[in-house]
Amino acid sequence: MTARVGIVVRTRRRPDFLRRALADIAAQSYSDRRVVVVNDGGDPAEVESVVAEAGGAADVLHIAPGEGGRCIAANAGVRAAATELMVLHDDDDRWHPDFLARTVEWLDTHPGDAAVSVSTEIVYEEEREGRWVEVGRAPFWAGMQRISLGEMLSVNRAVPISVLYRAAVHEEAGWYDESLEAVEDWDFYLRVLARAGFGFVAGEPLAYWTQRPDATGIAANSMFALADAHARDDALVRDRALEQWTRREGDGLPLYLAAQQQQLIAHLEELSTRQSERLRAEIRDDLRREIDAHQPVWSRLRRLRRRVGRG
Repeated sequence: MTARVGIVVRTRRRPDFLRRALADIAAQSYSDRRVVVVNDGGDPAEVESVVAEAGGAADVLHIAPGEGGRCIAANAGVRAAATELMVLHDDDDRWHPDFLARTVEWLDTHPGDAAVSVSTEIVYEEEREGRWVEVGRAPFWAGMQRISLGEMLSVNRAVPISVLYRAAVHEEAGWYDESLEAVEDWDFYLRVLARAGFGFVAGEPLAYWTQRPDATGIAANSMFALADAHARDDALVRDRALEQWTRREGDGLPLYLAAQQQQLIAHLEELSTRQSERLRAEIRDDLRREIDAHQPVWSRLRRLRRRVGRG
């Protein structure tokens, strides 16, 4: 019998993280699940060994070096899972034990929603004596109460570890865009939001997005290691949407908004210049008052020199 929830674990040459991810999934209170580990160009024997250590409770899909990538791995895993509900659990992220139970319940009671996200906490890690240990936490979008298209157009407000969605939405919204090296989740969420509801479970964090700002190489987070790709692909997604708009509606509105943006930038720069000049004048006046109060002789000499100069 096919499991109801598919969990795709993308991994590449990070056995310790993969081992932790499989243990994290095993701790879920919701058990009707199928795990697909997608080995994106790593050593097949290493991945098979880690999965075997975890009890073999996962199917493994190997992608040859140079033939994969984040989006290819995600699409391959989703297709292999072939379940009603889907979630991407990258090898370095974690869940609250009730993540699946709470998100499945939401989609069961909100049939109009194609996806649901949860309150998420950023977990900062540092490497100490060969182990990655937690060194701090911070809320991701503290106080957020919803996922909306308007806010998502500005910046991504969800991460893969926090989103469970109906696999059927791929039929309308399409798959993860394999031409992108980064921001594939944001691009996909925008397409989902344009077609269906996107729920949100507020309150206690149920997903933990781990970040290692100082890490380099294979242990680095994509948002740091692929910073240039993030900026490039963010612009690409926006340009594609703008191109579709202008083909359909013309370029009148974008041209008007671009002009307004330039005027706003110029106005802000002018305000900044004025404030800087005013601040410098205030500092200069404060210094003079301090000198007058504490060095009266030098103050009188300065005033006398100004009068002589004017004469």
